[in-house]
Amino acid sequence: MNQLGIKSEESSAFEFDQEKINQALDFFRSKLDSELVTAFSTCVHCGLCAETCHYYLVDREPRSTPAYKLSLVKKLFQRATSSRENGQEVLSRAEIEELVDVIFGRCSLCGRCFLNCTMGINITRAIRVARGMLAYLGLVPDGLASTVQTAVAKGNNMGIAKEDWLETVEWLEEELRAELNDPEVRLPVDEKGARVLYTINPREAMFFPMSITAAGKIFYAAGEKWTFSSENFDVTNYGLYSGEDDIAGELSARLIRAKEQLGCEEIILAECGHGYNSNRWEVFDWLRQQQSHPVRSILELIVEYIQKGKIKLDPGRNSEPVTLHDPCNLVRLGGLIEEQRYILQRAVADFREMSPNREKNFCCGGGGGQLAMTRFAERRLKVGQIKADQIRQTKATIVATPCHNCIDQLMELNKHYQLKVKIKTITELVAEALVFD
Repeated sequence: MNQLGIKSEESSAFEFDQEKINQALDFFRSKLDSELVTAFSTCVHCGLCAETCHYYLVDREPRSTPAYKLSLVKKLFQRATSSRENGQEVLSRAEIEELVDVIFGRCSLCGRCFLNCTMGINITRAIRVARGMLAYLGLVPDGLASTVQTAVAKGNNMGIAKEDWLETVEWLEEELRAELNDPEVRLPVDEKGARVLYTINPREAMFFPMSITAAGKIFYAAGEKWTFSSENFDVTNYGLYSGEDDIAGELSARLIRAKEQLGCEEIILAECGHGYNSNRWEVFDWLRQQQSHPVRSILELIVEYIQKGKIKLDPGRNSEPVTLHDPCNLVRLGGLIEEQRYILQRAVADFREMSPNREKNFCCGGGGGQLAMTRFAERRLKVGQIKADQIRQTKATIVATPCHNCIDQLMELNKHYQLKVKIKTITELVAEALVFD
């Protein structure tokens, strides 16, 4: 168990202590508000939500329907609000095991059921609150728990040491100078007074470094005054997925502190769906404060650059057909819908929409912490069939998506379903289309 009280199921065997379960139910009850309590009595069991869920559409199991998932959370509510005596069994081991399997293993928190619920029930939020109760019991599946632990202890979810991060930036700066034939090109770190603090997904530094140089190339072309932080550069926040508000709030607060320490005007978030939702919207509930600083996605900044003439793009440099996958947290739950389309229509020669698209698009299957929870990997790839079919129907050879979680899942789907496509970020396509005077 670390300083913020996380422990994983595998690393510390669950003790079936009814008193601890009672405490967890009290914790669950403390997280409820009128919206959630009303939801438990609002569901009319119409079953329409079933056809919106990619899990149910693939496996056709009743336990995969959003209504069934909500019924499990409702059962927690009933147990949490009923009279309980010490030693009385309020949740059996079988019930708890089912909660872990369904609440963590059959939901990517994509929000598609919420969008299509005839009663407007926020099932996604209810499931996340239930995850928080399971986290209280130390029952976050091991891979997701360790990812959260690493972010808390090391400052980023990949555990990249500060010296390694600085060496990576230095190497990428040399690469960019050679590409642009300009020895003055910089990838600045801890630049006080920079207008923009730019944050990345640590997987970029470990596995996709060219997406970092792509962003640097765009900033260079736009004449932007920007910087990385040497300590707090991680845009991700897996506390959103584990349901632990205190941890999620702390992870987001680190970016705010970095911005204030460096004196930057705004935080610009790299292409990360849940990072955007966490740091743009959820953080203010977690920290219980009003929004006091600008937070935007790099997509919004690129749109601004294009509209103000700060960068010029030649779509002919991206001649292959490109389709777009909409990340759930960015689009359906984050409200950033048209910006990526505005960019692609100017950065590529042949842009093709999936069907359905925008807020109605299907989840790739990798969200909700699914990529980190290896025990559900087979299920995750199976439900990804819907996304694979969407991609095939476009006949595109490049799939663009502004989210590295989605990129990881799409790369696995690409291999598993033999799609034979290339997966790229929006930033990479913009960098390839840049025209320098």
